[in-house]
Amino acid sequence: MKRYLYFTYGVACHALFLAVYAWMIAFVGNIGFGLIPTIDGRPSGSLYGALAIDALLIVLFVVPHSVMARPAFKRWWTRFVPQPIERSTYVLVSCVLMALLLWQWRPIGGVVWHVTNPVGRWTLYVLFVSGALLVPGVSLLINHFDLFGTRQVWLHLRGREYSHLPFRTPLTYRVVRHPLYISWMMLFWAAPTMTVAHLLFAVLTTAYMLIAIPFEERDLVTHFGDRYEEYRRRVGALIPRLGCAKEGPQRPEVAADAA
Repeated sequence: MKRYLYFTYGVACHALFLAVYAWMIAFVGNIGFGLIPTIDGRPSGSLYGALAIDALLIVLFVVPHSVMARPAFKRWWTRFVPQPIERSTYVLVSCVLMALLLWQWRPIGGVVWHVTNPVGRWTLYVLFVSGALLVPGVSLLINHFDLFGTRQVWLHLRGREYSHLPFRTPLTYRVVRHPLYISWMMLFWAAPTMTVAHLLFAVLTTAYMLIAIPFEERDLVTHFGDRYEEYRRRVGALIPRLGCAKEGPQRPEVAADAA
């Protein structure tokens, strides 16, 4: 019975992520249709109060999101959370914190840039949609179901031990080491109209991803050793280098990349 409960829990957490991710796309793209809050709704309250609340909401998301992904935390965390649902619980906590951010976000107003040229606007729309599609697309390359905990509960349901994913670099991972981060950045920055609130969101989340890269890669070096070091020498983190890596790691967890 416990295996079925774990499996149901894992699938539910995965489904929650998909729902929150769809909400985030609508939020960042201002596609609320008056039904849900968006990043550029009508400002209310003081400017400094809105800035403080928005920054705090981002910090409340990124700090647990990153800390919970670290091996040292997981070794402590799995004393209380069963191993098969550890990843699903991580996804659940991340989704709840992101939903809180989307729900309590304070629009600020003020236009940083506004692209009026039709070609420029449509280029940014295409980049936004591409980013939104690439996030799940890139995760499928590295095993989407492992990243969101569904593979773990499925293996447990079948009575099989969890095994880490193999060391490989499919498609985009041969060009850059962190294509998922690039996809998130496209989603956050491709805005024909950039407001102060949107810029705050884009800057802070991008800063978080840039800070997270060294921590994530330290864990990958610990896990994969010289193979990841060699991969890192040949392939750029976010900017392609001349020549592509022929081989690299299928990352067992891309914790900082997930919403």
